[in-house]
Amino acid sequence: MLQHSFLARIDLRGDALPEGPALRDLLPRADFDVAAALEKVRPICEDVHHRGDAALIDFAERFDGVRLESVRVPARALTEALEGLDPAVRAALEESIRRARLVHREQRRTTHTTQVVPGGTVTEKWVPVDRVGLYAPGGRSVYPSSVIMNAVPAQEAGVPSVALASPAQADFGGLPHPTILAACALLGVDEVYAAGGATAVAMFAYGTESCPPANMVTGPGNIWVAAAKRYFTGRIGIDAEAGPTEIAILADSTADPVHVASDLISQAEHDPLAAAVLVTDSAELADAVEKELEPQVRATRHIDDRIVPALRGRQSAIVLVDGLDEGLRVVDAYGAEHLEIQTAEPAALAERVRNAGAIFVGPWSPVSLGDYAAGSNHVLPTGGCACHSSGLSVQSFLRGIHIVDYTEDALAEVAHHVVTLAEAEDLPAHGAAVKARFGWKVPESK
Repeated sequence: MLQHSFLARIDLRGDALPEGPALRDLLPRADFDVAAALEKVRPICEDVHHRGDAALIDFAERFDGVRLESVRVPARALTEALEGLDPAVRAALEESIRRARLVHREQRRTTHTTQVVPGGTVTEKWVPVDRVGLYAPGGRSVYPSSVIMNAVPAQEAGVPSVALASPAQADFGGLPHPTILAACALLGVDEVYAAGGATAVAMFAYGTESCPPANMVTGPGNIWVAAAKRYFTGRIGIDAEAGPTEIAILADSTADPVHVASDLISQAEHDPLAAAVLVTDSAELADAVEKELEPQVRATRHIDDRIVPALRGRQSAIVLVDGLDEGLRVVDAYGAEHLEIQTAEPAALAERVRNAGAIFVGPWSPVSLGDYAAGSNHVLPTGGCACHSSGLSVQSFLRGIHIVDYTEDALAEVAHHVVTLAEAEDLPAHGAAVKARFGWKVPESK
């Protein structure tokens, strides 16, 4: 791996690419040790379990530097935040909400009944979880867009009880950031709590005096949020253990290096652990992108605390390949949260991608569009989890329940198969439950 001015280079040209884990191990990835963080969040979560709101107030003072009177945000604070919102920001949030609803409404599932045999049906109905706790981060940046991305699919799924937590902010009197509160008001989410990190997840998992327990917690966050989600897996449902954000760009010589560089920087500004990866078969493009990075980085903010550490970190690199077929194998092995395809025929390549949280096709579909206003969801799998997981959607909040309805004749027709399989598994009582319905004599097969 050679270090250039910003991005290291990994040269995979010339030799056949290895298969499976061997290829994944060659690709850059951030260090993100959730297991180590788990031991640190365990006592925090249990303190919330035992002391409830008192623990949340103490942790807000310890972690956020503000002493709360109440964890629950008063309704008037939501109204005042919306009234004080910049009109341009309000218009942008309203358009983001409108587009997200259009996309997520199409994801709704309908009840479907299958007639297996005459008199025997299986119906699958879809039922939303009863209550969900949403999390909106509030550390280095404020993310009203994450409020939208979590609340809209939950609402479109029909979740009857939706609450949101975001860290207390000393600059705003212990309330979450006012833009977060304004977004909640626009969405009709009126149950909001000033709680951050692992404490927010524990609040939703266990419940406290002011916050009833939730069935599920969703939303992005730092390593402490991810560790708390792992701690409560099994007690509550989660969307994913979100890690640092990632962008991978598959590009050829037709790509505009200005666009590529700007898109890499756009994700690097999230966090010093953010990953920015370019996969290309063009050494000339790689050189041109490197030249573009320096002036673009100098022209933006968050340079020393986020962007430069992210670009120079072990999680970011330019990966050189022999051709786009090899590039596809690399991006599938990487399984990026966000994958841009900037090639001569991007749509055709997008059809062939198997592992990605979301795919952005061509020069006019940057990841930033998806972050805010494409209509797609930006809560996506990270750390290579796109090979087995999807982004947040309406389906995330739904449970499929099968309803089995057989008549006597329909059961009689298959009874001998049920008894045979029960005996093959050495579970005779299973078969007896069928025999009992027919006077302990299995009907003959028709």
